[in-house]
Amino acid sequence: MKKIFALLALAGVANLSVAAEVVGDAKAARAKVEMCIGCHGIPGYKASFPELYQVPMLGGQSAKYIESALKAYKKGDRKHPTMQGIAASLSEQDIADVAAYYAQQK
Repeated sequence: MKKIFALLALAGVANLSVAAEVVGDAKAARAKVEMCIGCHGIPGYKASFPELYQVPMLGGQSAKYIESALKAYKKGDRKHPTMQGIAASLSEQDIADVAAYYAQQK
């Protein structure tokens, strides 16, 4: 009986840690956004690999939208080789931080 309670308690703790939402920290993102600025910080910039793309400005976008887009690139649901490579290198915390950073920009 003690083993069952121990397993249930352990399962409960595991569920709490999985359910904990990652909270973005805009200040922590400053070093993380350096790779974004080269394309997303230039008004009217167009990237030419693999095709010609209008690069969107990220400042002022909602954090939820940016998180969703980065997760889709990471998963492969959104197709752009450069963005897929960048998103693949980001942790869940990195994604939340970058989203918080750009959401507070105007």
